[in-house]
Amino acid sequence: MQTKLSRYSRLLFIFGLLSTMTGCLYWMRAYQTYLQMDEFDRYFAIYAAEDFTVHFKDPKLLSEDFVSLAKLHASSEQTIPDGKLWHYVFRKVDKDNRLIKPEISFYFDLRFNKYDKISDWTFSPLFLQIAPPEFLEASFRSLGGAEINEAKQQLKAKAEFAEKVSAELPKKAKVVKQLGEPLEITVEDKQEVYFYKFILETHDIEEGYEDRAISEVRLTFDKADNELVKMSGRFAGLKIAIDYRDFKEQDDETIAKK
Repeated sequence: MQTKLSRYSRLLFIFGLLSTMTGCLYWMRAYQTYLQMDEFDRYFAIYAAEDFTVHFKDPKLLSEDFVSLAKLHASSEQTIPDGKLWHYVFRKVDKDNRLIKPEISFYFDLRFNKYDKISDWTFSPLFLQIAPPEFLEASFRSLGGAEINEAKQQLKAKAEFAEKVSAELPKKAKVVKQLGEPLEITVEDKQEVYFYKFILETHDIEEGYEDRAISEVRLTFDKADNELVKMSGRFAGLKIAIDYRDFKEQDDETIAKK
C-alpha cells in the first residue's frame, strides 16, 4: 500500500492538488494519467491561439476527482451537448481581499465529455501574460517521469530533457500593464519579486479549506533586462511554479556572460 501511495502522490503534485487519497479508484485514475505523461504526444495535444488548451485524448480523471482533491467548486457549471463545462474565475483583490475596480481577472475552463471524464483544460489569455504558451507547453511536457520530493511535497520536472524554447519572455512593463500594480515588491540582488493576490469565485467551500480560494501569485523579474523569469502561485488547489530559464534556449552571448 505504501508503494501505491507513493506513486499516486506523483500525479497529485503534477496537478498541485495536495490532498489525501480517499479511495483506490482515485489512485487508479490518477496513476493512469501520470503514466500517459511519458508519451505526451500520444495522449495529449496542445492548442494555443488567444488561449491555451491541453486536450486529453484518452481521459481518465472524473469531474468528482477535481472537487474531492481541490476541495473547491467551479465558479459556474454548464451542461453542454457533449458533456459539461466548468468555469473557474479568479479576480484580483487588494490586501484586504476586496475586489479591485476596474476588474482584472483570468479563468481556467475544464471540459468533461459525456462519460464525465476531463477532455480539455483551457487557460485564459490573461494567464498567458504570466505563463507564455511556449513555456507552459514545455512545462507540461517536462512532467513525464518527474521526480517527487516527498519531504518537501514538491514535484521536480526534468526540464533538462525538455525541448528548449526560443520565444521571448514578457517584459515587466507589459506584465504590469495587464495585471496592474502589485501589492508588494521585494527587491533582491539580481531580481525583483512582484506579489499579486486573486480570489476564486466559488461556493460551498468545505470548512477548513477557505484559504484555498485565495491565489497568491509571485512573479520574478530579472533586474538586468526586466524579463519575467519565474512564476509561482496556487490556483484552486493547483500549484504551479515555473522557472522559465530552465526552458529558455540560450544564445552564444548569454552563454558567454555565464
